[in-house]
Amino acid sequence: MKSARTRRRFRGIAPAVALAAVTASATASPTTGAQTATATATATATATAVTTTRAALTSPAIAAEPFPCRSPGNARPTVVMVHGAWAGTSSWAGEVDSLHRAGYVARAVANPLRDLTGDAASVADFLRTLSGPIVLVGHSYGGSVITNAAADVPNVKALVYVDAAAPDAGETTGGLSGRGSALSADPASLYDTVSYSGAARGATDLYLKRDAFVRSFASDLPRDTAVRLWASQRPASTSAFATPSKAAAWKTIPSWYFISTGDRIITPSSQRFMAHRARSKVTEFPGGSHLTLISHPEAVTAVIGSAICSVR
Repeated sequence: MKSARTRRRFRGIAPAVALAAVTASATASPTTGAQTATATATATATATAVTTTRAALTSPAIAAEPFPCRSPGNARPTVVMVHGAWAGTSSWAGEVDSLHRAGYVARAVANPLRDLTGDAASVADFLRTLSGPIVLVGHSYGGSVITNAAADVPNVKALVYVDAAAPDAGETTGGLSGRGSALSADPASLYDTVSYSGAARGATDLYLKRDAFVRSFASDLPRDTAVRLWASQRPASTSAFATPSKAAAWKTIPSWYFISTGDRIITPSSQRFMAHRARSKVTEFPGGSHLTLISHPEAVTAVIGSAICSVR
C-alpha cells in the first residue's frame, strides 16, 4: 500500500500514466521526396491503430510501467520544454506542475522566435548548462527548434514532439503545416504584421489575428481563455518559418509524437508523415487543438513520461 504522501504525489500524474499505455511505434524506414504520399498513408494507418477514446485517455487506470519510473542508480533526466510561435513558456505550466510533483526537474525555456538557426543555438546553449540526461520537448515551431538544438548536445536522450514540426535538413517549418492547414489562408486574414529592429531584409513579426487565434489555434479552449492567450501572445518572425533546418536530430535520437486530431495549424496528416519517417512512438489524442498542451496537459505529460521511462 502506498502512503498518503505517495498517493498525493501521483495524483496529478495518474491520467498521464493511462495515456502512456496507448503509445505505439511507427517503425517504417525514413521517407523523403516522392515517397511522401505513400509514407503519409502508411503513417495514417499506424496512427489510427493507436487512437482511442478521450474517456480512455483520462482513465485513472495504472499502466504496466509506473511513472515516475524506477531507475535505481541512474540520474533522473531533466525535462526541457520549448514553446512554439504565438505562445510562451507559460503554455507548459500544466506539464511543469505535474512533472515537479512527480519528482522531476522540468524547465520551460524561452524560444526567441527570430530565426530557426539562432533560436536553436539559443536553446542548445541552455542545454549545455545542464548535467545528466535530458528529455527535450517541443511544441509547434518548437519542434523544429529541438530538432536542430539537440544535434550537437550528446546528453539529449529523447525527443518529444507535441503537435509539432519535425523537419529534415533543408526543410522549413512553413512548408510542413500540411494541406488544409488554417495557415494556408490569405495572410491578410491571418496576421497583423509589425516591423522590428534588426530584422533581416523583408522580415516582419507576425501576430495572429484574434479570430484566427480563437477559432483555429485555440479551438478547444473556453473562449475567454483563448481571448486572453491571444492578447498575450508572443510574435514570431517570418524568418522563423522560412529558415531551412540544418539538422534532423530525430535520425539518431529516439522520439515520441503527440498528435491532436483536432489540430488545425499543423494538420494531423502532416504530423503522421513526420512521425513515420522519424520512427517515432505515436500517440493520437482524439479532438483537442493546436493548444492541447494547455487544454489537456495530463495527456501530454503522459507521452513525456513515456520518453522519461526510456532513459536508463
